[in-house]
Amino acid sequence: MSTTERRREPPPIDPDFYGWFGTLTDEESETRLKVRRLMETVVAPVVNDCWQREAFPRQVIDEIRTLDLLDGWYRDEPGPPPVARAVISMELARVDPGTASFFGVHAGLCMGSIALCGSDAQKAEWLPPLRRWERIGAFGLTEPEVGSGTAGGLTMRCRRDGDEWVLDGQKKWIGNAPFADVVVIWARGEEPGAVHGFLVRTENPSYQVEKITGKIAQRTVQSGLITLEGCRVPESDRLPGANTFADVGRILRMGRAGVAWQAVGCAMGAYEAAVKYARERQQFGRPIGGFQLIQQKLVVMLGNITAMLGIALRVTRMQEDGTQRDEHSALAKQFCAAKCRETVALARDLMGGNGILLDYGAARLFADAEAIYSYEGTNEMTTLIVGRAITGLSAFV
Repeated sequence: MSTTERRREPPPIDPDFYGWFGTLTDEESETRLKVRRLMETVVAPVVNDCWQREAFPRQVIDEIRTLDLLDGWYRDEPGPPPVARAVISMELARVDPGTASFFGVHAGLCMGSIALCGSDAQKAEWLPPLRRWERIGAFGLTEPEVGSGTAGGLTMRCRRDGDEWVLDGQKKWIGNAPFADVVVIWARGEEPGAVHGFLVRTENPSYQVEKITGKIAQRTVQSGLITLEGCRVPESDRLPGANTFADVGRILRMGRAGVAWQAVGCAMGAYEAAVKYARERQQFGRPIGGFQLIQQKLVVMLGNITAMLGIALRVTRMQEDGTQRDEHSALAKQFCAAKCRETVALARDLMGGNGILLDYGAARLFADAEAIYSYEGTNEMTTLIVGRAITGLSAFV
């Protein structure tokens, strides 16, 4: 090897090996790069400290407000621009999957519930301040004893009492719940098959929330255990378009593809940290990136990300043109979450002992990927959704 070859500038660290980002529109690209700059300058310097303290980087709310990311969301269309929303989730998760979860709960699940199932009055009251981040939203579906079985086993109950509804039960793992202004609560009604959605204002005296601590993944997410005992909610705060679990499914269908993009971003962040480390870490007199086994790990990681980007972008374009079905978003979530888990593990492994330290960029993403793998449809549940589409046979029970 000549001196010139040894001194050659290394290529840029680019996880988009097939140029998927080149297919984005100018507006989508601009949105992606705006969010990347925000995360690199505002969140990246503080995220390790926040993660250790189980604290959310609240300064991101003020900064994200200046970008007007939600300005056109849920106005003329029932949902946000699919690819624009997707690349936001990806860039947030590239630095901090917890911030991506915060965004998805607020802008996707909460705002989406109001936009798809709310009355005109509810939309007028809540969507503008939620767009401007003056109010923060949450989404309460999962329960302490009911996770994957929510379609048939909600234990939160609601009953009509004059002009009010009375809610009783608990919700668990509810992101943003400790500091939200409104939580969309889903409860089983008294009639067979009835499932209703409610806008529960957190100043309601019967709203009680306990922050969940001791997590090993997405520690920046403020997750809550919500308890409602005899919680009275006016009829005007019931979502009139939410009457069965199928209505919940419409909202989850939007969010599941977004979680696939969180997986892409998380994997990208870990890959970029691994390449940087492989170039800088010296062993046996040279960078470890010059060893065959290290390059093999990096190539597997890059292949995973390339495939993840392709499937995530395609399913999101299908959402745009109206051809996306449940099984499409389920496959995207199942595949991307699984490949993310593999990719972050390779990044952590490549760094050896340093891989378990927050300072090197892989450890936190390695841990956070476990939450991505589990929420908004576990690997098993998303697999069975796709399996049913393939065979025509249900294997859920």
